Amino acid sequence: MKRSTIKKLLNTKPEGQEIVVKGWVRSIRNSKAFSFIVINDGSTQTDLQIIADDTLAGYEEFSKCLNGSAFSIQGKLVESGGKQPIEVQAISIDIIGSTPQDYPLQKKGTSMEFLREIAHLRPRTNTFSAVFRVRHELTQATHKFFSDKGFYNLHTPILTAMDAEGAGELFRVTTLDPNNLPLDKSGKVIWEKDYFGKESYLCVTGQLEAEAFACSMGSVYTFGPTFRSEDSNTTRHLSEFWMIEPEVAFADLDEIADLAAEYIQYMVKHALEHCEEELNFFNKFIEKGLVDKLKKVASSTFKKITYTKAIEILTKTTKKFEFKVEWGIDLQTEHEKYLTDEHFKGPVIVTDYPKTIKAFYMKQNEDGQTVRAMDVLIPGVGELIGGSQREENYEKLVTRIESENLDPSLYQWYLDLRKFGTVPHSGFGLGFERAMMYITGMSNIRDVIPFHRTPKNIEF
Repeated sequence: MKRSTIKKLLNTKPEGQEIVVKGWVRSIRNSKAFSFIVINDGSTQTDLQIIADDTLAGYEEFSKCLNGSAFSIQGKLVESGGKQPIEVQAISIDIIGSTPQDYPLQKKGTSMEFLREIAHLRPRTNTFSAVFRVRHELTQATHKFFSDKGFYNLHTPILTAMDAEGAGELFRVTTLDPNNLPLDKSGKVIWEKDYFGKESYLCVTGQLEAEAFACSMGSVYTFGPTFRSEDSNTTRHLSEFWMIEPEVAFADLDEIADLAAEYIQYMVKHALEHCEEELNFFNKFIEKGLVDKLKKVASSTFKKITYTKAIEILTKTTKKFEFKVEWGIDLQTEHEKYLTDEHFKGPVIVTDYPKTIKAFYMKQNEDGQTVRAMDVLIPGVGELIGGSQREENYEKLVTRIESENLDPSLYQWYLDLRKFGTVPHSGFGLGFERAMMYITGMSNIRDVIPFHRTPKNIEF
């Protein structure tokens, strides 16, 4: 008989039909003549209760199994007399895999820190199975959102010779023996002898390649892994994370900012509609008021202000900040949260940042001091999306590359886009895990990615 998932069974009207269900034991309560067995197979947040009579073959063995054991159960699906809509009257139970006494996931509460140490088992918990079902749904929602708008999905490289952000936060990729590097007479590494014949790195973004395709196919987006060697151990940073990066030809900053706001609201609405069980769980156990927060953002108008106006607001408030506020600084999370949570009490899009704190590829404004950049700030989080209108002027882009001490030869193909039919174009980047944190209420970014990569950590 074919196995049914618990999710499918919950949508089935119980009429005493015979079914087979398989899953992992959450609990076993033994009474005098029968046992209540609760299992979950990961298909849904809801567990399934099994009633097993002591006359069943193998009762002595399976009734003594511990949490985490895997069972195959054949039985009749019936209406439940308890809180659950359905339950199963067992006809036979087979032990697929049992667990020993040292199984790490016991009934008692377990800290998030400990669960990170057993990341291969934490999806069996209610919290993490919910997190990764939501992650799946938001992945599907992302592809649907952009596809429905006529965007083409692009798979950009994860190996590069370029520092696309100019920040130097790169992981080197090499096949050279670190204990026997080929050196020239001056002691410098001869990179021509490396695998790619030059210095190579993991990509920090797929944006530059996406620009090339946007300037021929109109609207494209990437959704893939990116890498930053930033030595940060905060709850908001990962060394390996996933980015969504749309790029749109002929679009200016206002158009891409509107797209960013629409995308955020689309994802939130999708989660509210398709992840109701999971969000209610997070609302109860992870972040009180989460659902109301999401509903508010889903229906909010995103306020737009310039960076200069934001600095003016921050300097006029009597609130004390840890980081000093003055024109030219990069806004810190505390500044962003003040704007969203206290001043505007809603999402804010900040535009036109100083060029000294932004990447070389952003379009320069006529004032010579600012660039057409924007950050989307969300209540409770701060920056969720960063984007810009790209510099389409060849001479200005060359000057900016040189002023940042970047090697123009590495960017020649990128500069070609400004020589051969240049057009205004814009894009943004959203760190998927940041969005996951916001929508699930999880407070640590390590808990919304299956296996986290951070400084001094590359387990699993």
